[in-house]
Amino acid sequence: MEKHSGASYDEIAAKYADRQDKKPWNLYFERPGILRSLPDVADKDVLDAGCGPGFYSQKMLELGARVTSFDLNPVFVQRTLERTGERARVLQADLAEPLDFLKDASFDLVVCILVLHYLRDWEPALLEFKRILRPDGLIFFSTHHPFTDLQLSTSADYFATELLEDEWDIGKVSFYRRPLSKISRDLYHAGFLIEELLEPQPIKPPDTVTFEAYEKAMKTPMRLLIRARKCV
Repeated sequence: MEKHSGASYDEIAAKYADRQDKKPWNLYFERPGILRSLPDVADKDVLDAGCGPGFYSQKMLELGARVTSFDLNPVFVQRTLERTGERARVLQADLAEPLDFLKDASFDLVVCILVLHYLRDWEPALLEFKRILRPDGLIFFSTHHPFTDLQLSTSADYFATELLEDEWDIGKVSFYRRPLSKISRDLYHAGFLIEELLEPQPIKPPDTVTFEAYEKAMKTPMRLLIRARKCV
């Protein structure tokens, strides 16, 4: 069995990257929720794990962070390089494998936006995050909300960890859904304590913008944001 479903992006990465800065879903939901809750990054060493096309790497640089980024997909690595130039260290790497290229206790914060749900087992990645974080370091990540993703499940078993498939406007994508109890248990076993758990809602778009999912996202938990601190 594959360690992750990252191959979902092999054929659609360029399309995905091209649309991210224009989609109302990102402009009025995904990004505002993340940026409202992002820990202070000024003068911090930050790892953007699974950086995608590089929006958050760029934003954290603008906020004064020293940024290292990596992604599995070469298209995303190239797009992040284009966004950040020489201001960030940008690498291609697999989050399902040991992060041997990163030193122990070398980061203050790990940011991992919409990535962990592609891993079949994310506890090894969490253990690597703990290793590379300094004492009292933080991880901040987002994932699909396990309650809402249950709608895609063929088993209808909320407590199962299972591979799901969703049809997006640019193609099919596979990812894993797990219950909130397992999310919190994996964090605890890896040595983290949850400080904040958020279920963001969108901001109101301008009247001239069509955001068809606005009402649904206002009433249904679509995303889960978690900030957790390393236990020494």
